[in-house]
Amino acid sequence: MLRLSEIAPGGVCRVAGLETRGAMRRRLLELGLVEGTKVECLGRSPLGDPSAYEIRGTVIALRRRDSAGVLVRAEEMPWD
Repeated sequence: MLRLSEIAPGGVCRVAGLETRGAMRRRLLELGLVEGTKVECLGRSPLGDPSAYEIRGTVIALRRRDSAGVLVRAEEMPWD
């Protein structure tokens, strides 16, 4: 199991769970980050934070500290 923050641009994964609490957990759930949801990392900003993700047809940006609370299972990983 990985954290969403560890998925490289081009990588595809599915949400396995959330480790966050409070307002951030509620926000992530409202964005559609529920168990089984497919997520693709589209890219990172030039300094590496935040990263852009496609979730249910919508592109969102998440800071590393927020995406680190999302547990995922990798589906497709880009070649290094």
